[in-house]
Amino acid sequence: MADRYLRLAGTAPGRFLTRRVGLPQPAALMRWTAERPSLDGAVVRVVAGEVVAERVGPAEPVDPPVEPYAAVVLDATGIAEVGGLRAVRTSLGPLVRGLARCGRVVVLGAGAGGGAEAGAGPGGRDAAGAGAGDVEQAAVQEALAGFVRSLGKEIGGGRTVQLVRVAPGAALDSTLDFLLSPKSAYVSGQVIEVGPALRQPEVSGRRRTALVTGAARGIGESVAATLAREGAHVACLDVPGSGDALTAVAARLDGTALPLDITASDAGERIAAALDRLGGGLDVLVHNAGITRDRRFTHMDEDRWDAVLDVNLGSVLRTTGYLLKAGVLNDHGRIVATASIAGIAGNAGQTNYAASKAGIIGFVRSLAADPALRERGVTVNAVAPGFIETEMTAAVPFLIREAGRRLNSLGQGGRPVDVAETVAWLAATGSGGVNGQVVRVCGQSLLGA
Repeated sequence: MADRYLRLAGTAPGRFLTRRVGLPQPAALMRWTAERPSLDGAVVRVVAGEVVAERVGPAEPVDPPVEPYAAVVLDATGIAEVGGLRAVRTSLGPLVRGLARCGRVVVLGAGAGGGAEAGAGPGGRDAAGAGAGDVEQAAVQEALAGFVRSLGKEIGGGRTVQLVRVAPGAALDSTLDFLLSPKSAYVSGQVIEVGPALRQPEVSGRRRTALVTGAARGIGESVAATLAREGAHVACLDVPGSGDALTAVAARLDGTALPLDITASDAGERIAAALDRLGGGLDVLVHNAGITRDRRFTHMDEDRWDAVLDVNLGSVLRTTGYLLKAGVLNDHGRIVATASIAGIAGNAGQTNYAASKAGIIGFVRSLAADPALRERGVTVNAVAPGFIETEMTAAVPFLIREAGRRLNSLGQGGRPVDVAETVAWLAATGSGGVNGQVVRVCGQSLLGA
């Protein structure tokens, strides 16, 4: 559904009016296209006051960097004292003022076992003074999270701000490639932990196989299309009633249609059989299928409660358990589940839905810690969408819909492709250091912030 307010705010009269009245001023976001796959301008990297200029795209690096900058990356992993936080202001402040619209700010903090001993550069303490038990270091590193979330709420212009906590030996390239690109347009205010790759994948020319549930429309369709764009053969699963829509999506993506009720008692067995016919096992498992049956708790009937919990959570647990036990998921496999900001912040009238999505978060964090999966290089993560423009949200009453669109730092709703790009990053072979994370795709929604 068209966002007329966003269009108005993009015109000169609209900017004048919204500024005078004090209304949100959302900027049209720059998203990935084949014609424009990267940000325009220099990526400025700052380590303890040292500035290094790099440029996105084929152009030669420019030194000194030229405004407006596409992105600024501040390495704050070596900050271990309260006084060190001064460098955040002095190093980042002038550069943020030169940031282009839809630009990116990424702050690198110390992850588990990190700190000055993790290679943070000059200005940090030695390992003996910045160990895991150092209270001051822990405090100032956590201070970065508050800084990042606050900057994300005030920076405006379609710009985003993230904190990436970097553990020693972290496999960081995939995460920075995502966050410093148009693909992360609707992800902001996030704190993401990145560690070493659980296990390095072997180089193989084999085409990866992905399974996406709820793939006939909306977010699931976009996820399937994005994974296909990245080279995967996608098995598109949805209820038999989706019929022609599911078949059309699979045909367009040169994938495989799998009409199946994910809550069926033999769903796991039937999925395994279908994947066996494709050959090669499963590399990416995306749990996207979900339903809502909203009603206030005191009027919530048993059918609404049970249906939502079974589709959104029970089916995820059963099918994942079966596929793992059956050995269908390959080494270096990726499991990405769909949570929601409702599972983080709660939402009136959605006790069943919020419970199911909070359960997904628990599922991800527990399974990600499984030693057997870690040994095999399997990662488990979740996306938590906020207000995404779909057929479902188009049916929401006008005032509630407008609140959902505006109550975030970017002042607008997201698109299914924003969730899909985030899933594709988590599902990438290079994302082996991202595990047990719940990444909100919500434009930094004020709910649960």
